[in-house]
Amino acid sequence: MLIKKHLAIILLLMLISCGTTPVEPTIVATFTPEPTNTPPPTATPTPEWELVWQDEFEGEVIDEEKWSFEVNGRGGGNSELQYYTDFPENAFIEDGKLVIQALKLEERYIGRDYTSARIRTVGKGDWTFGRFEFRAKLPYGQGIWPAIWMLPSTYNYGGWPSSGEIDIMELVGHDADTVHGTLHYGGLGNHQYTGKPFSLEEGIFADDFHEFAIEWEEGEIRWYVDGEKYQTQTAWNTKNHDFPAPFDRPFHIIMNVAVGGNWPGSPDETTVFPQRMEVDYVRVYQKTNEE
Repeated sequence: MLIKKHLAIILLLMLISCGTTPVEPTIVATFTPEPTNTPPPTATPTPEWELVWQDEFEGEVIDEEKWSFEVNGRGGGNSELQYYTDFPENAFIEDGKLVIQALKLEERYIGRDYTSARIRTVGKGDWTFGRFEFRAKLPYGQGIWPAIWMLPSTYNYGGWPSSGEIDIMELVGHDADTVHGTLHYGGLGNHQYTGKPFSLEEGIFADDFHEFAIEWEEGEIRWYVDGEKYQTQTAWNTKNHDFPAPFDRPFHIIMNVAVGGNWPGSPDETTVFPQRMEVDYVRVYQKTNEE
């Protein structure tokens, strides 16, 4: 045993003197990546929304190159109680925001107890398809009815509702945590409408500003609140014309605050005046193929 031990020591010393030392073997791991499902790059660019029209309400007065007033006391076809005026008390710019204000009068004005405003872009901003985006704080209360909506700029398919109506946002003031997005279409004697509501999880739309938008493409319209899509519509009709009529023609924007009417009912002793819709901006985008 001692002889074998000495021989092992002598052998080790000889290896060291030759510059060779035993080392642990190195294990090299090999890795084969998992296959991925990443699609190949497309040959054409993805269409994107491009800003084509806007009003940030930064001036001192309402821009008449973009907006006109609809002055009438006919009740909007809904038995509303206001007279729509072009009075500065009913629509004005304040702190970089458009204000549309409904007032209760001490003395009647042309048979009406309330005044308000309804402004529109007809002939100044008319679009077929696009993303229409609004940041607004809404009024509230029994009998108050703010709306941001669109009507056809030319009635190619006949009178309302044959040529369509797009309601981007409506709120009835007694249900102040809920807005509605609706399409109107069909024909004379065959009025049809489809839509959905969107409700806040807490609070009401009078508490703060919210963003309301639609994305309108051929054969499809989508509704959003604060970036959340809550509705898509892909089916509608109009008499004697093929889909996607009537929503394939130029429409314009309307913003107003109504008082009373068939849907919200009349104000009562709980309704506080003035009531105002404040609009921070209006932005219109259209799709373009970027090179």
